[in-house]
Amino acid sequence: MALTAADKATIFNTLVEAIQTCSPPMVVTKNTSEVFELIGNKPVPYGYKKEIIAGMYFSSVVARKDMVSFYVFPLYGQEDLFKDIAPTAMKCLKGKTCFNFKKTEQVNKKEITAILKQGVKIWKQLGYMK
Repeated sequence: MALTAADKATIFNTLVEAIQTCSPPMVVTKNTSEVFELIGNKPVPYGYKKEIIAGMYFSSVVARKDMVSFYVFPLYGQEDLFKDIAPTAMKCLKGKTCFNFKKTEQVNKKEITAILKQGVKIWKQLGYMK
């Protein structure tokens, strides 16, 4: 069954509500009806040239044609830290940092909040936040 516009909006809004709890201290860089994005609040060196950027990418929500994607960059290479706190959401993890939600039942706000809290903790440890 295809994702209805209403269900897609519900999933998108639930994820945006959860991600907004991180701002502040995170900084919102995109806020449209299809994309919501956060970065860290501290300028950091990035890339092989170590150019200073405004903040390290943290997370975003993107409404797609047949799903809503939820990216959490602190997951990269650290999936084990998230498996126990978000077993339902982890079933929707595709690749290293992207969750693809196609049903409203897949979005557990408690798990999403736990993922984001763990991500903030990691970003602070890595020095990407003040």
